Amino acid sequence: MKKKKVSIIGAGHVGASTAQLLALYGISDVVLFDIVEGMPQGKALDLSEACPLWNSSSSVIGTNDYADTAGSDIIVVTAGIARKPGMSRDDLLKTNADVVSAIGLGIAKGSPDAVIIAVTNPMDVMAHLLFKTTGFPHHRVMGMGGVLDAARFSTFVAWELKVSPGAVNSVILGGHGDQMVPMPRFTTVNGVPITELISEDRIKALVERTRNGGAEIVSLLKTGSAYYAPAASTIAMVKAILFDEKRPLPAACYLSGQYGVDGLYVGVPAILGAGGVEKIIELKLNEKEREAFAKSTAAVAGLVKIINL
Repeated sequence: MKKKKVSIIGAGHVGASTAQLLALYGISDVVLFDIVEGMPQGKALDLSEACPLWNSSSSVIGTNDYADTAGSDIIVVTAGIARKPGMSRDDLLKTNADVVSAIGLGIAKGSPDAVIIAVTNPMDVMAHLLFKTTGFPHHRVMGMGGVLDAARFSTFVAWELKVSPGAVNSVILGGHGDQMVPMPRFTTVNGVPITELISEDRIKALVERTRNGGAEIVSLLKTGSAYYAPAASTIAMVKAILFDEKRPLPAACYLSGQYGVDGLYVGVPAILGAGGVEKIIELKLNEKEREAFAKSTAAVAGLVKIINL
């Protein structure tokens, strides 16, 4: 059986960490693309030389040529400038939109049947841009942000309750940005809602820390942004698609009437499988949750408008 092929566009910290996990677990063959000559080739060679130690049969190649990505099953887009201290995700918009537009055209030409996962920020808008530039069906283009935001919320909840992070199942709605909407009512520890376990004040503090999760890491690193958790989040999505896991994950998906939103990419819980986004899970929101979701959605719509999508 032929190994699946995952191409990663952008060989920076997030792209290279994603490639490392793909090779480490032998999930797929990997193509690491970047416009910087030598950099993806060097990282790919380094990863290839680690494969015997991991007992991995994955092939890892680095390239500056889109032709090498042709026939990919999944393409992960991480290319673009990283956020710097004091910079919002939205500040990245115009620079990264130009980069991602060019990538979309390259993907459509070489891998017309691929599923695309957008990681580049602002993520919901970049997913929308890739959907438009590739002309792919919307269920084969998605954004990674919700998985990462949910993982951050789960981490902070686990620390608060002193339980295993794996016991926490978090739900996040809305755009991957400062107006994301963590959902305490739907976030559980082994099935028990955290609203039964944590005081309202503490939940508010955990929600706020989750919203600022990326900025907190940027402020600590000073010269870069998060990459281990974004890479792990991407891998969860890749596995769900390649192995047809039918796994419920929060992702930036194209809404066509769900949650009262039409024609926009925004974070919602979805079932991911071989077809990409196979089903969107529509939760019954209360008035406060609906208001927060509408505010977040409006922020994403405003950014989409700026780049005339």
